[in-house]
Amino acid sequence: MLIDGVKIGTNSPCYIVGEISANHSGKISKLFRLINKAKSAGVNAVKIQAYAANTITIDSNLKDFRIPKKNSWEKYKNLYKLYEKGQTPLSWLPKIFKYCRKKKITVFASVFDISSLKLLKKLKCPAYKIASPEITDIPLLEEVSKTGKPIILSTGLANYQDLKLAYKTLKKNTNKIAILKCISSYPAKIEELNLNTMMDIKKQYKCPVGFSDHTLGKECSILAAAMGAEIIEKHFIENKSDKSLDSFFSLDANSLKTMINQIRDNEIAKGKIDYTITKNSKKNMNGRRSLNVVQPILKGKQITVNNVKSIRPSYGLHPKYLKN
Repeated sequence: MLIDGVKIGTNSPCYIVGEISANHSGKISKLFRLINKAKSAGVNAVKIQAYAANTITIDSNLKDFRIPKKNSWEKYKNLYKLYEKGQTPLSWLPKIFKYCRKKKITVFASVFDISSLKLLKKLKCPAYKIASPEITDIPLLEEVSKTGKPIILSTGLANYQDLKLAYKTLKKNTNKIAILKCISSYPAKIEELNLNTMMDIKKQYKCPVGFSDHTLGKECSILAAAMGAEIIEKHFIENKSDKSLDSFFSLDANSLKTMINQIRDNEIAKGKIDYTITKNSKKNMNGRRSLNVVQPILKGKQITVNNVKSIRPSYGLHPKYLKN
């Protein structure tokens, strides 16, 4: 599939998405700085989250709506206050899309409800992300699938049947689907990743796959890309001193750039199937062996393994002729 003309899939470079999420800390100027940092780091796109607290939950202190103890965000007490803190105001969206077009960087959004979807459609959002908590929101999935735009589906809070139903729902209207392996814990533990599942998803669903990375550090994203992830999504902040809602599991911009450079170097190293001796290797051809006379052989005397050996350099006969 294509996002803004960039191909995603087998034999294409890994498509890397910088997730801004709540790391703007409620300041649009900071969000613009994050966009600039992401472009400098080499991402293919930045992603925002398009929701308002009152479209994703209600302001209630009933038990079901309270944030559990020992949760990373427990200080916000209930879901509404958490999402109110983390939201990217919908009024910012036109400014964000305009800014990204000016800076020539792709921006798209996670969509959480029909009202934000309508706004994003007006802004000509080039792709949509379905966050894993929304994977069971079948009415939302149906509406997003009708846009005709590429859809990236995350699996963090989905079991096998949830994923199957979501994919079936989207497939009714579109073939432009990618699926990201994801662990929805913050930070995610490496022993829970099971990245081999990513490639099993590719085998079963025959679509682009990738990894939405909530682990600490960059190593797991690099590994996932080396394993065959065609999309990597990673939260990022400006620098290590940043404090925001999601900063504790986000990469700083310099580390994001290092991660991307490593992924690109790995792609170069993977290369293509090629059995020829490379141009630079040919400079060392004299390191191969050939048949060389190692003792004087008098006229009329027999050539034997005592006076001819297979040694370096390679300018003599091929060693396969030794017995002859």
